[in-house]
Amino acid sequence: MNLHAGDELHSGKVNFYVPELGPPRERFLTRDEAAKLLHFCWRHKSSQAIHKNSPNCEKAETAFHPLRHLTRFILIGLYTGSRAATILAASPYLAPGHAYVDLQNGVFYRLPYGKKQTNKRQPPNPLPRRLLSHMRRWHSKGLMNTHFVEYRGKPIKTCVKGAFKKATKNTGLTDVIPHSLRHTCVTWLLQNGVSAWDTGGFVGMSPQMVEKVYGHHCPNHLQDAINAIDHRSSKWN
Repeated sequence: MNLHAGDELHSGKVNFYVPELGPPRERFLTRDEAAKLLHFCWRHKSSQAIHKNSPNCEKAETAFHPLRHLTRFILIGLYTGSRAATILAASPYLAPGHAYVDLQNGVFYRLPYGKKQTNKRQPPNPLPRRLLSHMRRWHSKGLMNTHFVEYRGKPIKTCVKGAFKKATKNTGLTDVIPHSLRHTCVTWLLQNGVSAWDTGGFVGMSPQMVEKVYGHHCPNHLQDAINAIDHRSSKWN
């Protein structure tokens, strides 16, 4: 039996529905949106009640910045196109479970040490100079312990979805999720003229997937068709 998206399979009293495939998630940030999100995460301060025992009491800002770890998370995501789990595992120390960042040579070994390669590509890639400068500074000035993204001095083992949702809500970017950083990196590379082959190699994605999902972001997308329609045949002169 051949089933297609949207078909129903009837078996006795149970109907099995094959959902239609939706469009791929390819929401990416503009540079202004990325700057807005980073600025909020860096500047935002927590607040606490002035009088804890009274209902609807007035709150005051504290000196604590609860979203600054997201600044690093976002920067690494934008500059490398890595998945969230890989960003959280990024560390300057070679140890089991760490995605090793070689700060001396500027190479990000995204496959965590001791982990087997899966169908999700995690190739090592050279780090952009600006990000490498940030990472070297975070490490040399003792602004981190074991991982580049930490909360209250400890690595984040699960995810940053809660904090990320708070940041995007406060900046009006409610349709942006952590994985949007990967989409953004790919899109920016293509918009700057990087080939699908090099883009895929950099973020860990096949060139075919890059062309299929993001090809329309290339400056020369369908350029042959544009040239053809612009060409004036001599018989029309």
